[in-house]
Amino acid sequence: MNKKKKKKTHVPFRLNMLFFVVFVLFSVLILRLGELQIVFGDDFKREIERTEDITVNNPVPRGKMYDRNGKVIVDNSPLNAITYTKNQSTTQEEMLKTAEKLAKFIEMDTKKIPVRDKKDFWIMKYPEKAKALITKKEWNKYKQKKLTDKEIYQMQIDRIENDDLKILENDKEAMEILAIYRKFNSGYALTPQIVKNKDVKPEEFAIVSENLENLPGVDTTTDWDRAYPFGDTLGSILGNVSSSEAGIPKEQLSKYLARDYSRNDRVGQSYIELKYEDVLHGQKAKVKNVTDKSGKVLSTEVVSEGKRGKDLVLTIDMDLQKQVEKIIEDEMWDAKRKPNTSLLDRAFVVVMNPKTGEILSLAGKQIGKDKEGKTVMKDFAGGNITSSYNVGSAVKGATILTGYKTGAISPGDTQLDEPLVIKGTQVKKSWKTFGRINDLRALQVSSNVYMWKTVIEMAHGRYVPNGPLILDTEKTFNTMRQTFSQFGLGTRTGIDLPNEASGFPGSEKKPGLLLDFAIGQYDTYTPIQLAQYVSTIANGGYRVQPHIVKEIREPIMENNELGPIIEEMQPKVLNRVDMKEQWIKRVQEGFRMVMQVGDGTATSYFKSASYHPAGKTGTAQAFYYGSDKSKYGTPVMNLSLVSFAPSDNPEVAIAVMVPWAYQGNSGPSVNNLIGRKVLDAYFDLKKNRSSTGKSSTTEQQQTENSTDAIQNNQQSGQ
Repeated sequence: MNKKKKKKTHVPFRLNMLFFVVFVLFSVLILRLGELQIVFGDDFKREIERTEDITVNNPVPRGKMYDRNGKVIVDNSPLNAITYTKNQSTTQEEMLKTAEKLAKFIEMDTKKIPVRDKKDFWIMKYPEKAKALITKKEWNKYKQKKLTDKEIYQMQIDRIENDDLKILENDKEAMEILAIYRKFNSGYALTPQIVKNKDVKPEEFAIVSENLENLPGVDTTTDWDRAYPFGDTLGSILGNVSSSEAGIPKEQLSKYLARDYSRNDRVGQSYIELKYEDVLHGQKAKVKNVTDKSGKVLSTEVVSEGKRGKDLVLTIDMDLQKQVEKIIEDEMWDAKRKPNTSLLDRAFVVVMNPKTGEILSLAGKQIGKDKEGKTVMKDFAGGNITSSYNVGSAVKGATILTGYKTGAISPGDTQLDEPLVIKGTQVKKSWKTFGRINDLRALQVSSNVYMWKTVIEMAHGRYVPNGPLILDTEKTFNTMRQTFSQFGLGTRTGIDLPNEASGFPGSEKKPGLLLDFAIGQYDTYTPIQLAQYVSTIANGGYRVQPHIVKEIREPIMENNELGPIIEEMQPKVLNRVDMKEQWIKRVQEGFRMVMQVGDGTATSYFKSASYHPAGKTGTAQAFYYGSDKSKYGTPVMNLSLVSFAPSDNPEVAIAVMVPWAYQGNSGPSVNNLIGRKVLDAYFDLKKNRSSTGKSSTTEQQQTENSTDAIQNNQQSGQ
């Protein structure tokens, strides 16, 4: 009986243990579920409902450009545009489907589609044909993972024949779909990509706007393009901007991406547009897109409004610029009708305030062919800073001043202008034999012999008729080039434009070449260097940095109105030439005699001018290699002119350069004809504005600013 009792109590104990274990397990499970729901529930809920904030930048129009009188030179022209913005989760199939719908509403240019893009699209459009390009053996290798997806795809690309592509190319609808699809696929996710902004017809814009609900990602908006109210005037200096299709040039991509640009942003590619890209580009609009886990946009919020680029006010006077360009064109066409001018194809003019460095006109023209093969005159203003030439006697002012500085001559010293007979060389002489003359007379009549004898003395040589010429050329070349550079000759002027050339110094240092250097027939100089050189003489010896941007202004919304000044470019003196003041004044007097006294080389053109100019002409024998097959090229004459006016209180300086003006010993004086008409245009414009009360922000304010700058420079001891 006791045994039975023990057996009965043993069974309930096991059951109790089983129930206890089950209870503990359920308790743990319940606690774990409670922990997940109560402690981590919100975290998991947020993960399920997770959103992401993505901020994108939308481009804004560039800043405008104005001339010094407030006339718009470069504007933004509004364009109807169709854009596409893809989500992060948008598939190729979805984009292709939308492209097919959009192609029914708009026409697209299909001429510039690359062959590779056509092949990619061909594979998408004809998958069965693309599959047939791979052999069964190759497909088996693919299944065995001996060939990758990439390798199979490349085989298909390589095996598409031209006949296959012609089927696609002859299908206008398919090509337009491809053109649209390429635009869709070229932008970043959540960043609007321009599909079409040129020649968007009103009916295209309207029908797309009406069907936006059926075109996911597509939108209609207003875009912009650069507009030029003055046409090609100053075109090469204003520069150009990349298209929305081209975006940022590949070679500059990393630089701009690091500065928060997008790949398809339009950027300045040359000259002012490039130099002042940071100013003109503007402040992009920032838009925050809230997306869910799949990349679908849930909401959009404007973080900051965009602001178009800041405006530039240039130093250029467009009324003067247009007149100068017309003068160049008229005189060149007229010269081309005369004999021995077949190689004449370009001319340059710089008009500059000699005290401030402000460029009032930067004009250049070049004869060439248009797209139809017709001979036309093209803008070549950029040649003023990028091309250099032998300029001839225009540099003789610098030669005389170098002679003063080195002690080779003193003001008033005389030399005998006579033919120089140097052993082993041809007779060297001035264009006319003048007898005994002083330094002023040498400038007035442009005596070569006076310059040569000055340089011979400078180089510790001695001229003996029929004897050899032994000179210390190494040291003298260095001395002269160093002094010339103080005037801006043979060195960059510092103008606020990219790609400025410094000219080319001759490499050999023979005695005869040193004599050539003294009269401007060895080293080459740019037209802008000539302008800085004559300005330095005109203002009393201060090399002022030329600049083409006058002010940076805050943009405002009103049409063609200038906003507040952000920055005003002040005159900058680069250096004071190491010369006595009376030396500079003596060369100024020599330049005045060139144009106003007796038989000065330019009196026949300038003596009658009421504004009393001063200056120096130049003629240099050079060589033209453009179409000549000989080793030495065709001998030609370069013509130059530097001038300032009025001679007693200069307010304007000009440089004229006409390369390859004529062949032979004589020809039209295009440099003087252009120079006289340009100075006339400047002073006539000033007079007309004064009489009508419409004077620009010009002379008085400029002179006050420049005088202050030069006085400050003097006080600082520079």
